[in-house]
Amino acid sequence: MEFEIVDIEKDSETQAIIGHAGFIKSVEDLYEAVASSVPKVRFGIAFCEASGKRLVRSEGNDESLRKLAEKNAMSVGAGHSFIILMKDAYPINVANRIKAVDEVSRVMCATANPIQVAVLKTEKGRAIIGIVDGERPRGIEGDDDRKERIELLRNIGYKL
Repeated sequence: MEFEIVDIEKDSETQAIIGHAGFIKSVEDLYEAVASSVPKVRFGIAFCEASGKRLVRSEGNDESLRKLAEKNAMSVGAGHSFIILMKDAYPINVANRIKAVDEVSRVMCATANPIQVAVLKTEKGRAIIGIVDGERPRGIEGDDDRKERIELLRNIGYKL
């Protein structure tokens, strides 16, 4: 048994959702969940089969995001894992739809931050054991920071 850290390749404008789902139709069901959540969202999805042909299955409406999702899925290589890369939407817009897909058992992260995936490798295969989402906190929020957070959420339309 050994561990590997896999950096997810994406730019800072690309949102990513990584999770676990368990059936060959997952990639199509995830496609429908994302496509029907936000108008004009651009995305690519890759899903790693865990048995049978053990292929990375992919869908999406943006070829470059689909190809990048495939590349990242191959790098992680954990059975039944999926990665969704998207632009023109936030994970908050689609996360509940993804969680509601029947075969999704877990969403591990939904973020625009840099991501590292902790992978456990055994003689049987690979498994995601954790996610590093962003960087370590620098301190505790102060009064000015709180005001800035409150203003930001209102400026981008997520609070009244």
